[in-house]
Amino acid sequence: MASVKTSVTELPESRVRVEAEVAPEEVERRIEQAARELGRQLRIPGFRKGKVPAPVVIRRLGRDYVLDEALRKSLGAWYVDAIDESGITPVGEPDLNLGDLPPEGEPLSFSIEIGVRPPAKLGEYKGLEVGRREPEPDQAAIDQEIERLRDRMATLETVERAAENGDHVVIDYVGELDGEPFAGGEARDQLLELGSGRLIPGFEEQLVGTSAGDERVVEVTFPEEYVEHLAGKQAAFQVKVTEVKAKRLPELDDDFASEAGGFDTLQELRDDIGERLKEVEEHNIEHEFERAVVDAAVAEAEIEVPSQLVHARAHEMVEDTMNALERQGISKEAYLRITGRDEEALAHEAEPEAEQQLRREAVIAAVVAAEGIEPSDEELLSSLESSAERGKSTPEKLLGQLRSTGRLQRLRDEVAARQAVELMVKEAKPISVEQAQARDKLWTPGKEDAKASGSGQIWTPGS
Repeated sequence: MASVKTSVTELPESRVRVEAEVAPEEVERRIEQAARELGRQLRIPGFRKGKVPAPVVIRRLGRDYVLDEALRKSLGAWYVDAIDESGITPVGEPDLNLGDLPPEGEPLSFSIEIGVRPPAKLGEYKGLEVGRREPEPDQAAIDQEIERLRDRMATLETVERAAENGDHVVIDYVGELDGEPFAGGEARDQLLELGSGRLIPGFEEQLVGTSAGDERVVEVTFPEEYVEHLAGKQAAFQVKVTEVKAKRLPELDDDFASEAGGFDTLQELRDDIGERLKEVEEHNIEHEFERAVVDAAVAEAEIEVPSQLVHARAHEMVEDTMNALERQGISKEAYLRITGRDEEALAHEAEPEAEQQLRREAVIAAVVAAEGIEPSDEELLSSLESSAERGKSTPEKLLGQLRSTGRLQRLRDEVAARQAVELMVKEAKPISVEQAQARDKLWTPGKEDAKASGSGQIWTPGS
């Protein structure tokens, strides 16, 4: 039995109000839990530290105080439960209103107002003619891959001349800030490829033209996104060049093919690279075609997407980007400094893609409903196989965890959406880009005359 019950009221502009009620027993359970945690910090005569019973804590601190603490720790989970129980797909930040704190034995009530995925009135979504390009041999890409192999297998030879871009230099250096050495600013016998961009911007460029035995003062400014105690600061490095090394690339012959990949001839190596590049290209084309089919169905549908909903989704996209950058070690503040824009400006730029993203989701959800798509438990288990393998678990165990925590419906929705896209792609009629360009009428989703043109026309990626 769910600990949170909900009712949903539709509001204008693709918004809803979710009225949520937390069961009295769940509220009391959370109060006891909060009291036990508080009791570990209290010193009360007659009880050992950390062993104060929950009822004593509640009497000592007052029920309202303990309930406040329980709310602080539990409201987030109750919010998630309420969203899941209501069956909505939220968009943007919620407006959450907490009712009066309940007396003992009464439920706790709160309401949520939030944007939701807009509904779609489907047009044609089966049998759509969509341009699909074919993978083509790309000799330039094969040449680039061959050159990367040569570069990896290159040898370095000491030369008696000035260093050029692409050469390697062996250097000793000591860095100073305001005339004083700083931690991590010194190295000896460091091998550096000029032009590689491995060091601080401007450092490598100042060593072009140096020869073995040369000494040079290299002045640089640390980037704003660098480690905090150096970010944005100017530094001077005393650099001594001890060697200049030139890269010697292997000859393009059968011996190179043998050493690079165990092939008998250079042509066999090129053919193998071509096949691998073709596989990558086919995957890209499949993804491109899939997106094209969904966008073609979007163009056939009627969907009202309020501007405030688009803006909310754009902010979500910006936040996702910021979180991804944080995982790479780039803070939000540093990124905004580098781009010279604020979050509002970034969100505004993301609005066109945010709107199309909402339209795609609306159409996919409508197809799920129209086709009555309901994934079986076997299909759910299949979708969990890769996650189970990564987590060294089993699909059955993961499915059980999702069921016990009330998160199973979210997985069902994800799998159903995937199946809806697969259905549209399977039913689509791929035609070549050349055929599409030869047709009299070409159209692109989103153009003003798209709806007036009917469904017998073609959209091709890039047209």
